[in-house]
Amino acid sequence: MDDPDRVLTLESLPRIEMARLTDLEEVGRSIEGKRGLDLLNSLKRERLDHGPYQGVTLFEAANRIMSDLVILKGIRWLLENKTFPLDAYTVEFGNENRNGFDITAEQCGKKLVGEAFNVAPSFYPVKRRHAAKKLEKDGKDADWRIILVNADAFTKPIRLKHPSDVQHFAIDMVTNVGRRFLPFE
Repeated sequence: MDDPDRVLTLESLPRIEMARLTDLEEVGRSIEGKRGLDLLNSLKRERLDHGPYQGVTLFEAANRIMSDLVILKGIRWLLENKTFPLDAYTVEFGNENRNGFDITAEQCGKKLVGEAFNVAPSFYPVKRRHAAKKLEKDGKDADWRIILVNADAFTKPIRLKHPSDVQHFAIDMVTNVGRRFLPFE
């Protein structure tokens, strides 16, 4: 059975979002008052003993947390806008690998698979290409294949080398608004 905190619906999202945001309140306490090399070493090397991703560095926790937020905000936007005829999405947070994809959904014989990430503009083309290849290869039996990404990930249009039916959605992390886009617009 699915973990109830991994099944996102319009009804479950407020509770799950609140729990995740509460977990974030302690993130950063390990670097209070640090500067210079001590700060950089803490960010990149010191393992956290608090927050949602204990046992990893603050740098790695931040990457996971920001991708989790793309998932939460993106799924909320998909549900509220009825982008797909689906009422629930099963998601994986952090580096989980239970279902093969960050996002899965199935309803009325239709299947969706997706990947989600929060990435800097300089690394967006590489992440997008990797996610699209995974979706095209491992998700070929799905009716819909999607990528959710933070809206500030691209500063210029990306040109695809070959056409793809993977749908891309940019999620604004401040306004929580999403938009469908073509990576070559």
